[in-house]
Amino acid sequence: MPSAARRVRVRTYDPARTRDALRGQAQALVDAVHGLCERADAEQLLAAPTRLDGWRVRELVAHLGSAFDALTDRLGLPAADGPPLSPTDWVTATRTAAPAVADRARQRTGADAGQPDAGHDTGADAGQPFGGAPAEVAAALEAAVRRALRLLDGDHPAELRLPTRYGTMLLGDFLVTRLVEAVVHADDLADALARADPAGFGPADGFRHDRQALASVVRLLADTLAVQAPGGAVELRIPPFAVVQCVQGPRHTRGTPPNVVETTPLAWIRLASGRTSWARATGADGDVAQLTASGERSDLSSLLPVMG
Repeated sequence: MPSAARRVRVRTYDPARTRDALRGQAQALVDAVHGLCERADAEQLLAAPTRLDGWRVRELVAHLGSAFDALTDRLGLPAADGPPLSPTDWVTATRTAAPAVADRARQRTGADAGQPDAGHDTGADAGQPFGGAPAEVAAALEAAVRRALRLLDGDHPAELRLPTRYGTMLLGDFLVTRLVEAVVHADDLADALARADPAGFGPADGFRHDRQALASVVRLLADTLAVQAPGGAVELRIPPFAVVQCVQGPRHTRGTPPNVVETTPLAWIRLASGRTSWARATGADGDVAQLTASGERSDLSSLLPVMG
């Protein structure tokens, strides 16, 4: 069988379903943050570490606010001509932005003072709404979400172009990237809270993601792997949402594929976003396995994560 890489079909996303999914996932986030900020130990929870290097829960919530503000701030701004970025292009481009994103999150909480004597004010009074008391933090996230969702109620065509950090995107595709932010970071939040208070919050898998949002993010990250490592030698299965073929090599056409990787939606998101390692997911480091991989080409560790 020929081993040449085949052309990857780019998946499209229904604008109406994307908007509904973003509303649902945003509400789940707002509810979760209000819940933690209403607790007596809210200050300690906001100061709890996350699995993102150097980020506390407070910075994580601030970044979620920025993810929704990005829609509010960029809609209507002039965008460059030329082919727009696809959602898979955006995922790949995120690998370059981690330092700038982290800096912005710290700025919005006042933690970027890094040097307390640098003359910078901190906290909500200095224009850093996520640096205040727990109730202010929850209100700041809800306000960012409400501003973005009000825009979605307007008459904005999915083909509207807008500028992003990485290049021009169509509005419909940019909304898919907001789903990625909302789902991936909701999982970060759930993980941090579960570590801080296992009895009070339960396992991270218990977060109530919007089903369509979860499905869209799983599919986009799977498609990105297929774009970054095109081919038909390995079949990646993430039931019930996605099946893609990837990796150069002999292409499978019928019967049981010789190289199969199968995992769950949240385990795939954590692998694709670098939240967990291949060794941990397969159980090779002693943890409970979260995926199965069969066949001599099924080791995808060198291809992950697909996003930054």
